[in-house]
Amino acid sequence: MRWPVLLATPLLLSACAPQVPTKYTDAKAGFLDVSTQTSGAIGKRTAFAQTRAENDALTREVRGMVQGKTISADTAVQAALLNNKGLQASYANVGLSAAEVWQQSTPQNPVISLGLFGVGAPELGLYQTLETMIAFNLLDVKTRKQRIAVADAQFQQAQLNAVNDTLSLANQTRQAWINAVAAFETLSYLRKAGEAAGAGAELAEQLGKTGALNKAGQAREFAFNAELAGQVAKARLDATLAKEELTRLMGLWGSDVDYFVPDALPSLPKSLGHVSSIEAAALSNRVDLKVAKTGLEAQARAFGLTDQTRLVTDLELIAGFESEREREDGNTDTSTRPQIELEFAIPIFDTGQARMRKAELAYMQAANSLAEKAVNVRSEARSAEVSYHSSYKIARHYRDVVVPLRTTIEEEGLLSYNGMITNTFELLTDVREKLASSLEAANSKREFWVAKANLTAAIYGGGNGAVGDGGGMTIAAGGGAGH
Repeated sequence: MRWPVLLATPLLLSACAPQVPTKYTDAKAGFLDVSTQTSGAIGKRTAFAQTRAENDALTREVRGMVQGKTISADTAVQAALLNNKGLQASYANVGLSAAEVWQQSTPQNPVISLGLFGVGAPELGLYQTLETMIAFNLLDVKTRKQRIAVADAQFQQAQLNAVNDTLSLANQTRQAWINAVAAFETLSYLRKAGEAAGAGAELAEQLGKTGALNKAGQAREFAFNAELAGQVAKARLDATLAKEELTRLMGLWGSDVDYFVPDALPSLPKSLGHVSSIEAAALSNRVDLKVAKTGLEAQARAFGLTDQTRLVTDLELIAGFESEREREDGNTDTSTRPQIELEFAIPIFDTGQARMRKAELAYMQAANSLAEKAVNVRSEARSAEVSYHSSYKIARHYRDVVVPLRTTIEEEGLLSYNGMITNTFELLTDVREKLASSLEAANSKREFWVAKANLTAAIYGGGNGAVGDGGGMTIAAGGGAGH
């Protein structure tokens, strides 16, 4: 009979499926490429934990790095890369994209239908007619190569997204560490200013009792002391929240949050190295730009797939046989007839023009997004370089010029006070102004280290395009009571 040949045809077509490469079927598919790219950019280790044992091992490693210790920025970044669960979810998305390529590489399963008619016929036994069909999607074979190409482009895009997420987390963690340390440094300066303000308020109170200082002068000192107390409380809150932000990025909770950060940011470097061709470096290394390029390639491949299926969206080959039994003169005769069908939708109403138009516009959208991204990358690189060098000059100006001048004024004021030339309030004013300058120097130092982190992000990716918010706390103005 011919029907076995018809049934074998779809199965033979299924056997022509290509072998799926192991880079798609591996348990950590795509992660090695992600780890290699991120390590080259930031020099830190990453890990993709998929089992309870692997998660526990990473937790113990991170706990040993931070618990009860004063951590550096590099330690904070490494802890975040190993322990942040959002980053682990991004790595899992790479595996999902790899599984999608694997899925597209596998032919669709044939659909078998079995029908029994005349069930329970007493003279024929179980059934009168047996009908068996097997359906196979021919369009699946025709478009498989194109669908694999689309899925592979999306897999590459998922890898680059994971790299960008890693760099972004590293940059956020480094900036969170800078902000936390700077917040505690600011708090220490404000506390010193608070001590000076407290001394001024106490002196004003004593002079007021003797009648040497009027009520306006006393109120002026009391107000300054009260305002500074509020600033100290606000600085303490800011420092606590800044450290909590760092804790959140590192994925810590429970007893693991018992760690410390330094009391002050590192000193400024002696000099800055020259950054050559920063625009070219950014265009060559920026991961988000590579993501946009891969997205454009994926849209181009999707456009080709849409073109192939514009008219015929579903094409199925259905083959089988029908076996019918009849009883006549006490004998049962069985006749078997092969069947073959070709099933497809007739493009009468939907001719595929709308889908083609959507594919064209999607490609145009991706192309314009890529062009905009290239312009933005160049601008961000230039801005980051300007901010890096300018913030360094500003920080050095405060460190080398402003603070030394305020220190000289304070020292000379102390000599004049000892010689009974300067009164106490003038000396306290000099102390306050020196502390205010020190606070400005600390703020400018923070902005430099943030700018340095943004410079790395501008070259490799993971930044937000900001070049510093210029934030910082200043000491409340106080004119001094005088006499």
